[in-house]
Amino acid sequence: MVEFNLPANSKVGVGKTINAASGAKRAKTFKIYRWSPDDGQNPRVDTYVVDLDKFGPMILDAIIYIKNNIDSTLTFRRSCREGICGSCAMNIDGTNTLACLKAIEEVKGDVKIYPLPHMPVVKDLVPDLKHIYAQLASIKPWLQSQSPAPSRERLQSPEDRAKLDGLYECILCFCCSTSCPSYWWNGDRYLGPSILLQAYRWIVDSRDEMTGERLDNLEDPFRLYRCHTIMNCTKACPKGLNPAKAIAEIKKLMVQRR
Repeated sequence: MVEFNLPANSKVGVGKTINAASGAKRAKTFKIYRWSPDDGQNPRVDTYVVDLDKFGPMILDAIIYIKNNIDSTLTFRRSCREGICGSCAMNIDGTNTLACLKAIEEVKGDVKIYPLPHMPVVKDLVPDLKHIYAQLASIKPWLQSQSPAPSRERLQSPEDRAKLDGLYECILCFCCSTSCPSYWWNGDRYLGPSILLQAYRWIVDSRDEMTGERLDNLEDPFRLYRCHTIMNCTKACPKGLNPAKAIAEIKKLMVQRR
């Protein structure tokens, strides 16, 4: 019988339980992943029982309440609270999403909160995004043009502008890439759905003049072609975008240029 030994710090233990909702009519249990690089301890899951009448309706409201009133050591990212910045992306109830857009009432039973999967953890719910941002930089996500700049702006027809719909709205929360098994397995070389959607956004932009070079940059057995159309990315996107479709369109362009 084969036995597998996991790294010691991958074994998640049971942490502390704090009941801050004694006598509450609307008590809810939150189980939150905790890990710090400073204490040498294994990760754990701490349990917080809180009164839903003390804060707003979203998961992020609960996390902020816990940090401000119960446990100031809890660490997470957040900013806009309106689904625009992507900072509060995490795994909630088994799904990658934005804590500011996830309503508490959508979760039946205990609310289980973990950092985005397959990412190194900086602390608690904060993933290390250095690698995936380096991948983003590799596709040069900005307008590239060799022609002289016009006196005002580079114009587009309404038809060309419409091609960007469903692409420019990406907020780089990386819920899609961290939902993708192909990215879990090949994240060192496969760019993943979030970066490839960004790549297609510039490939299809009529104002950009480096389409050939952009496609050359993706012509690689791993950077593009590790996508196996699993569709987890599209299912996970909290903005309702379709990274899998963008990847398919890039593949079609690759075929057409041969």
